[in-house]
Amino acid sequence: MILVTGGARSGKSSFGESLLKDKDNVLYIATSIPFDDEMKSRVKKHQEDRPSSWDTLEEYKDLGAKISKRDKKYDGIILECITIMISNLMLENFDEEREIDYVTLEKDIMKEMKSLVEELKKVNSKVVLITNEVGAGIVPENRLAREFRDIAGRVNQYLARESEEVYLVVSGIGVKIK
Repeated sequence: MILVTGGARSGKSSFGESLLKDKDNVLYIATSIPFDDEMKSRVKKHQEDRPSSWDTLEEYKDLGAKISKRDKKYDGIILECITIMISNLMLENFDEEREIDYVTLEKDIMKEMKSLVEELKKVNSKVVLITNEVGAGIVPENRLAREFRDIAGRVNQYLARESEEVYLVVSGIGVKIK
């Protein structure tokens, strides 16, 4: 398992995909939910940029179970992107009128991540996880954003511990840090 991290627009997606360039039989797990035209355009560009032979799974939840149920075996799996997955998990039941139990929410998200990692360790494939480095910026002004940063940071630490290799991408250049 390889973790690829970096800032927004750092080139981490392209770098992560390049780690699987020699593989035709790849499962691309896309975790975003495109709500507006701009995001739909970004998703379309990502789809056009990757090989047409790659399969796509557009999901963000229960991924461990969904991977294990697939009949097809893959030479590579890429998940784009962990931080968007975390956002979706945090916001799927968001209600401005109700207080959020962030402790339970983080436990649920970590349970989701551990289930995913367990399954990914079983597959006989090269696995690439893409995530955003969220700890290098300013402290967010609101609690939800701070909690997101904290949860994403702890998830990234967990994934880095579980990964055989970790790359930080800066200006399109991947620097191996583990």
